[in-house]
Amino acid sequence: MKALYPGSFDPLTFGHLDLINRGLDLFGEVVVAVLKNPAKASTFDLETRLNQINEAIQDLKGVQVISFEGLTVNCAREQKVDLILRGLRAMSDFEYELQIAHTNRTLDASYETVYLATEAHHSFLSSSLVKEVASFGGKISHMVPKGVANDLERHFN
Repeated sequence: MKALYPGSFDPLTFGHLDLINRGLDLFGEVVVAVLKNPAKASTFDLETRLNQINEAIQDLKGVQVISFEGLTVNCAREQKVDLILRGLRAMSDFEYELQIAHTNRTLDASYETVYLATEAHHSFLSSSLVKEVASFGGKISHMVPKGVANDLERHFN
């Protein structure tokens, strides 16, 4: 099976990597789809985010990293995946993710969304939180891969 793991990944965290690895174990192939959303102000440009992910997954077999614009279901169709993979950190994530999954099903009922609960030690991680800690010079090495941490330090200094 082949899963699509969509997101902005701005930046990639260890929580994201956990889901990629577990998705690989469950489905065999994972397409990490980085959303290019012109309406959203990103910390890192698309090319940087793609490079960060590729560097972090370089030793993994079965992972492909792509970018996409528009609807997730269109990307899923183009990539010929079997399902959409998403992560849940807390109950508040569930409400948002359920709304997105229902919307995707109305757009293309052939795609199911499968959720994985984030490992407990990653449950506090969000890209927004990582950026906030980095912006104040806090330690982030336990939150993001080394390359991402270096990019954040350069960005905020």
